[in-house]
Amino acid sequence: MSALQIVLSILDVIVAIAIVILFLVQEGNDRGMGVVAGASSDSYYSKAKGRSLEERLKRWTAICAVIFATVSVVLYLAVARGW
Repeated sequence: MSALQIVLSILDVIVAIAIVILFLVQEGNDRGMGVVAGASSDSYYSKAKGRSLEERLKRWTAICAVIFATVSVVLYLAVARGW
């Protein structure tokens, strides 16, 4: 195993763990039966604050997913071609 393959493998594992952590930190969209009845106890401030945090978490999850896919493909090519 070359140094490039080792570095890519470690990077792949780190990004995979980051994706899992980011996914678990995000809140679900399910608000229970209150959504059907139209009940909402959230103020505008709490909605806007949560949305900005949620949007940042979603953005970082997508970025990590793209990095993970790219590193995985490069790692596959490195192993297959013996770089």
